[in-house]
Amino acid sequence: MAKTLHTLVVLVENKAGVLARVAGLFARRGFNIESLAVAPTPDERFSRITFVVDVASAPLDQVVKQLDKLINVVEIRQLPPAESVERELMVATVNASAAQRGEIMDLVRIFEARVLNVGPDHLMVSLSGSPGRVDDFEDLLRPYGIVELQRTGRIALPRLSRTTTPA
Repeated sequence: MAKTLHTLVVLVENKAGVLARVAGLFARRGFNIESLAVAPTPDERFSRITFVVDVASAPLDQVVKQLDKLINVVEIRQLPPAESVERELMVATVNASAAQRGEIMDLVRIFEARVLNVGPDHLMVSLSGSPGRVDDFEDLLRPYGIVELQRTGRIALPRLSRTTTPA
C-alpha cells in the first residue's frame, strides 16, 4: 500500500510526560508515525511537536480528533507541503576511497552539503533541505556504500503570506 504522508504540527504544554502521552495515543490507535521532531518554542510554557503520519494506517481526521482529546495539546495544525516550508537534516558516513572521493565531493558541491569529518576511507557529510532533496542526496550516496546514516525527521512551519496587511 502506498504511503499517504501528512505533516501535523502540535503545540503542547511543556510538561514532563506529554510526549509519552502523545506517542502512547498513536501506539494505542495503531497510527504509524513516519517521523517526529520536538522543539521548544519562544514561549517556555509550550513545545512544538512535528509529526509526519501515514494516513494510510488511519484517516487524518481521526488522528486529529484523538490528539485534540489530550488535555496538554493546545493547538493542532495540518501543514500541506504546498503551504509550508519543510526541512530535514541528514548526517551520513559513506565509503570514500581515493578514487571515489572526487565524485562524492562533486555531489557535496551540487547539493550544497557539508563535509563534517574525513577519514582515510570514509567521509561524513550532512545536508539540510527539503525531504525530497535529502532523499535524492541519500539515493546518490547509496552506490558508494552508506556506513551509517541518521535523519532528524521533518520539521515544518507555515509559509509566510506574500501580501502585507494594512496597518
